Amino acid sequence: MDTKKSIKATIIARLNGSLREEELKKLNDWVAQSEENTKYYARVKDLWEASQPNISQIAETEKEWSKFLLNIGKGHRENMFNLLSNWQIVYRFAAILFIGLVVGVLVTKFNSKHETGYVTSIAPAGSVSQMILADSTLVYLNAGSELRYSPETNNKKREVYLTGEAWFQVEKNKQKPFIVHTQYYDVQVTGTQFNVKSYPSDSEVTTTLEEGQVEIGSSENFKLTKNISLQPGEQVVLNKKSKKLFVQNVDTQLFTSWKNNKLIFLNMNLKELIILLERRYGVDIEVFDDDILTYHYSGTIKNESILDIMQIIQHTLPIEFKIENQKIIIHKNKQEE
Repeated sequence: MDTKKSIKATIIARLNGSLREEELKKLNDWVAQSEENTKYYARVKDLWEASQPNISQIAETEKEWSKFLLNIGKGHRENMFNLLSNWQIVYRFAAILFIGLVVGVLVTKFNSKHETGYVTSIAPAGSVSQMILADSTLVYLNAGSELRYSPETNNKKREVYLTGEAWFQVEKNKQKPFIVHTQYYDVQVTGTQFNVKSYPSDSEVTTTLEEGQVEIGSSENFKLTKNISLQPGEQVVLNKKSKKLFVQNVDTQLFTSWKNNKLIFLNMNLKELIILLERRYGVDIEVFDDDILTYHYSGTIKNESILDIMQIIQHTLPIEFKIENQKIIIHKNKQEE
């Protein structure tokens, strides 16, 4: 990336989803080089989100780029910021830095005896991050998740520590297995595509296999009587309370579509759906009537805003919602009682 023009074009290609994996890694490395690069990436993304649909054509020349900046006029920018409270502006800036994540942009070193030399990447609520690890493994990190890993390629082990949810496409290396450590069990693979969900607040820990083969083994906190091997299309579920574990066949896209900015849920109770929406959109949702939480809902979320989703649910279930003090309040539709 030798010129501002090529950097702009590359960033925009990343934002509209047309960047190849090798180019993505180069962009990640460039952004991680300095704070100035990180801020430039964030500024371009902020402008891109407010731009017209054909933004990818704008970066062709410096002259056209200048026109683009003028199109996002001062008045428009002021209106945007007037619509946001201070906390929303801070949150929006944080999300910009992480969506389509750059490896090493915002990381923290862990210096405990077990984690010396490790760093962490965080996907805050309301965003999904993407990264490429040192061994070329591709990772999507779901909202509200953390991944600790070593940035070095010469480690004897390939291992990461997950809190939350992540999808992995692991580079094959039979001599050096890849291990995902969760609080309850370890997932070991040599090369495959799979999803691990282990949020602290969830009642279950799940691993869903799309391609290849994974092996579920004991961790320091949880001992299995024997390791469990999964085949494509299978999912292992561990109930945290009962400590019972079972394997089932599933439609894997129901559990992995989130990495493509799409959520699919079938007959999900409203309690689970609210947790999902809070993570995805970075909002707070409060329910006044507890029996509402037993309602069930099926649907698909792609590009809808949180208000779009709430309006759809309101028309489907006997509920009403309002926004109060930057929080979504849900209660029963009294007309239905």
